[in-house]
Amino acid sequence: MAEHVRTYSRTTREALQLMGGQVRLARKQRKMSEADLAARIGIARSTLQLIEKGHPKVEIGLMFEAATLLGVPLFVEEPSRLASQIERVGDKLALLPQSIRRPRKEVNDDF
Repeated sequence: MAEHVRTYSRTTREALQLMGGQVRLARKQRKMSEADLAARIGIARSTLQLIEKGHPKVEIGLMFEAATLLGVPLFVEEPSRLASQIERVGDKLALLPQSIRRPRKEVNDDF
């Protein structure tokens, strides 16, 4: 059985590369070794290297944990604002329908 090769959009690849680069830059600015950061996250050094390269197969939680430990902003400049942003998204979602259905095909009864 052939393995399915997933492709990612250019925007996704660039965003991953940017986040990985920010993690690497922050680690180096804090004069932290790969081994030290990997140990703090609880991962192998090789996984940290994949994070810093922006590899798309790395778990997003690991990427975010590395960024958080190094002070790299996630979505907002101030981490304390994340809760209010989550609440805003929740409020918007509450206004939308619970499920989305495909539009019914309109019956053409014009004979």
